[in-house]
Amino acid sequence: MSARTALITGGTSGIGKATARTLHDRGYRVAVTGQRSESVARTREELPDDILVLQSDARSLSEIDKVVSEVGAHFGSLNTLFLNAGVNRPMTLEYWDEAGYDEVFAVNTKGVFFTLAKAVPILADGASVIVTVGIGATRSLTGSSVAAGSHGAMLSMIPTLALELAPRRIRINAVSPGMTDTPMTRTSIRTVTEDVAGTMTAMAENNPFGRLAIPDDIARTVAFLASDDAAYITGQEIVVSGGAGLAI
Repeated sequence: MSARTALITGGTSGIGKATARTLHDRGYRVAVTGQRSESVARTREELPDDILVLQSDARSLSEIDKVVSEVGAHFGSLNTLFLNAGVNRPMTLEYWDEAGYDEVFAVNTKGVFFTLAKAVPILADGASVIVTVGIGATRSLTGSSVAAGSHGAMLSMIPTLALELAPRRIRINAVSPGMTDTPMTRTSIRTVTEDVAGTMTAMAENNPFGRLAIPDDIARTVAFLASDDAAYITGQEIVVSGGAGLAI
């Protein structure tokens, strides 16, 4: 049998990069995308040579077209599409930024929707689509209302998309990480305090498991959703949070 194939958007750091390694270790042929040239160059050095690393802006439909075309040329078809590209621009009703608002929805909602739409022709029958959402879409995180809205919009689309894709046995599910130790998390914390380490320690102590997630925690869940073990799961949200948000 030929190797399974996967495209991971936002695959040059954090959860996306960890998932690229996990799927590659399990025999997948993998492609990842990233927006910033420096992270793309670094990822080409850090990931195995046979992983295809592409630079693309998730906000641009023309760049999405190029990614889908190149991945289609390399792989023929996709068994897994992990829509993980996302941004967070913390803001409140008092301190807001219109450009930041537009960017968040352009990447987290528009970019995810149109990447899926444009990738449908190269998805194999029985393929798996996984969308990164995050528990912030359904739980309160100070300063994250805009990011929550952008992810929540995608979360609300997933049941309908699942029915649209079901005739080809293509599954679509959301994975919602709790607070995870990633470069994006550290950058977001740094916008409100210089004590990043102290803040993360406090958050870990408040988690029922006593720690934050690491990218590999999420990557293993994505790998499960991509596998035949999840062949009868679609239209669902899988929360990976160590129990965060369960207490009243």
